Amino acid sequence: MLVNHEIKFFAGRGSRYLAENIAKSYGIELGASSVMDFRDGEFQPSYNESVRGATVFIIQSTFPPSDNLMELLLMIDAARRASAYKIVAVMPYFGWARQDRKDKPRCSIGAKLVADILVTAGVDRVMTLDLHADQIQGFFSVPVDHVFASSLFLPFIKDMKLKNLAIAAPDMGGAKRASAYAKVLGCPVIICHKSRERANVVGDMTVIGQVKGRNVIIMDDMIDTAGTITKAAAMMIDKKALSVRAMATHALFSGSAYQKVKDSPLEEIIITDTIPLSKNHEICGRKIKVLSVADLFADIIRKVFNSESISDTFVM
Repeated sequence: MLVNHEIKFFAGRGSRYLAENIAKSYGIELGASSVMDFRDGEFQPSYNESVRGATVFIIQSTFPPSDNLMELLLMIDAARRASAYKIVAVMPYFGWARQDRKDKPRCSIGAKLVADILVTAGVDRVMTLDLHADQIQGFFSVPVDHVFASSLFLPFIKDMKLKNLAIAAPDMGGAKRASAYAKVLGCPVIICHKSRERANVVGDMTVIGQVKGRNVIIMDDMIDTAGTITKAAAMMIDKKALSVRAMATHALFSGSAYQKVKDSPLEEIIITDTIPLSKNHEICGRKIKVLSVADLFADIIRKVFNSESISDTFVM
């Protein structure tokens, strides 16, 4: 990207709270846009200022409902038709990322479909945080900046100064992530092996590794119903862990997740603000701590806009 083009930030309605903080950290005002709603549920985003010749960063996480993805697509299309120079979709949370492969007959690969739609809409680049599966980057025919929340979580863990620390993966799929954290922190890894009765319902679970006498932190990329982490936490306490905490980048907290967290032996859950918490999170008291990704994305955007390397932001 060339630095002689104006930079502008805009936000979808689902991530306006985060976009305002990113813009503030970057040092510019959030651009003016609006959405006209129709009674049948249709809506039409539009820009209330010129974007001609500008490099436009559109900030929107595509968490449920699907309207957030549709709004992002419409904003990309509107910017392209308004002659923006470059269009970058900043997607702190990339929805449909769990559909990264065909794991049963006659199902879609939703992540690939979303990538194709974004490119067709006119996006020139995508920025996202902690994809559920790294290979999703390969679904795009445009550059993808895949940033890791470890640059936030690792300093936080070190500041806690927990003795007898162990990092746990909530399932076999998270073993690589847990191992990477454990390697940096110089501590052992615990692996939880689980089976699912059906989507979002955990069946049997076993723990592999030394739990007794350890302060355990369960690392994951997202928390949906909280069934996995709360069941894992209870099992580790039963196995004489000193304490159990959880860290996850994306906090979907669907269904009765907040109540499960409240009733669980988890001392705390550390998350980021890629997805806004609902008011129901108050039932968890002080168990939930939120780290902002605003400064992280502002830094990445600045480097990309100025054609600088961002490799130093990849802690792991």
